[in-house]
Amino acid sequence: MAELGLCSRREADDWIARGWVRVDGQVAAMGQQVAPGARIEVDRRAQGQQQRQVTILLHKPIGYVSGQAEDGYQPAVTLVQERSHWNGDRVKQRFSPAMLRGLAPAGRLDIDSTGLLVLTQDGRVARQLIGEDSEVEKEYLVRVAFGAVERDVQASFPPAQLARLRHGLSLDGRTLKPARVDWQNPEQLRFVLKEGRKRQIRRMCELVGLKVVGLKRVRIGGMTLGQLPLGTWRYLGPDERF
Repeated sequence: MAELGLCSRREADDWIARGWVRVDGQVAAMGQQVAPGARIEVDRRAQGQQQRQVTILLHKPIGYVSGQAEDGYQPAVTLVQERSHWNGDRVKQRFSPAMLRGLAPAGRLDIDSTGLLVLTQDGRVARQLIGEDSEVEKEYLVRVAFGAVERDVQASFPPAQLARLRHGLSLDGRTLKPARVDWQNPEQLRFVLKEGRKRQIRRMCELVGLKVVGLKRVRIGGMTLGQLPLGTWRYLGPDERF
């Protein structure tokens, strides 16, 4: 069911346990083997449950971790409160503490980075954004220094090293996917990636002699940070897609 994109694995277990899943007309059992051509039917109650799940777009500030609290730093989910709901949100759903149940980050954003972070209750969204076969782009604006050079870095940085950033680097023994990397201005690069390894951009930059002095994620797939103010959040609308 998860591979078909119907739900997350956790949701599938819950639905099967509730008797909401049928295979070829028969109520499914936990762990049941299913043939490739089998007909899978899901009860409308499960579909209704999915429709109530929320996905949040948060403008994460520096100093918050994406997931579990660590080293005294608060997780970004603590910012999802009624008072920090952006008043420009087109979705008029009211905040409810029930929204926080199972709300988890779909991807990481380092503690010293800022920008767009997605938190969701919907396993389908998480799979789309961070599944092994995800092809969703993530776009970042990255301010850099090159050794002692902090101004007009573009003029000093070798074009061959820029080419390596685009393709040719490896992390942890694995070759990175091709990336789009271009200068936005003399001190800032624009990265577009289709993967999200731990501290990937900072480590990529270190490999070519650059130091990241500021990093901001501005887009995930079709969703941009837009006018969302720092430290506030909004709902993913029913008509919006990554």
